[in-house]
Amino acid sequence: MSNLENEADAQVRMTPIEKSDTEVVCLVDDDPAVLTSLERLLASGGFSVRSFNKPKSFLAHVQAHPVPVVVLDIWMEEMTGLEIQASLSALSPSTRVIVITGHKDPSAKLIASQFGVVAFFTKPFDGDQFLSAVRGALAMQPIE
Repeated sequence: MSNLENEADAQVRMTPIEKSDTEVVCLVDDDPAVLTSLERLLASGGFSVRSFNKPKSFLAHVQAHPVPVVVLDIWMEEMTGLEIQASLSALSPSTRVIVITGHKDPSAKLIASQFGVVAFFTKPFDGDQFLSAVRGALAMQPIE
């Protein structure tokens, strides 16, 4: 399968309200139900969202667009959120990362924090706290 066919299979969605790339929150999760739920939650908080169901599609996006904040699921089939976070440190060191997971995993939380994650949430989590973390991450000054 060619890269173009892989890209065509990848799901990338934007919320209806388009904003500049510097104001968009990216979501990366291979579970469509989680993507939809988080898109709705973020939209209810006034955020513009770009969603990816394939981690490699997200990393390709990062190479062409600034990404101030990304919400990453840890456990995905193509690659883990921690692998994405490690790649981000080289591709886009100023991107702030919020991690979500469905499994309590103290070692994953420790590794994520060593990579500089700004927030870590275990599903199910409080929507208001999550939105607060996203607002805080967007308000942080980019790392130069």
